[in-house]
Amino acid sequence: MDQATRDFVQRIIEHARDLTLATIRPDGYPQATTVSYANDGLTIYVGIGKDSQKANNIRHCNKVSLTINEDYKDWNQIKGVSMGATAEILADSEEIKRATECMLKRYPQISEWAQSDLATNIVLLKITPQVISVLNYEKGFGHTDLVTAP
Repeated sequence: MDQATRDFVQRIIEHARDLTLATIRPDGYPQATTVSYANDGLTIYVGIGKDSQKANNIRHCNKVSLTINEDYKDWNQIKGVSMGATAEILADSEEIKRATECMLKRYPQISEWAQSDLATNIVLLKITPQVISVLNYEKGFGHTDLVTAP
């Protein structure tokens, strides 16, 4: 991935507020859910319910897809990314600390919630992109570039 593409992808990730995460259910059907996220570069962190369908799906198959899109007023402004990625439920204390720092930086209100009993029902995901489809309609209707993540 060249630097200009990386900067474009990074800008999309930084400016959007949520993403749609698709996991694979045990019956083979995809399940897409909108979630809030934080990031460290191209690495994305998401908090989900420990016993949620998403968590169970990821325990079964760690391959996920996601989309992140900027807001737009007309089709000519559509910009976004679609990623094929792997998701990991974090267990390492250092990685959990880093994910928590990223989440708190983006969503300071989490600090109040994190100190409650509800926090014990949450796990943090680390999502690592493998392949990225970069969508930029300013370059033409439906224009995408497919790149391999670094």
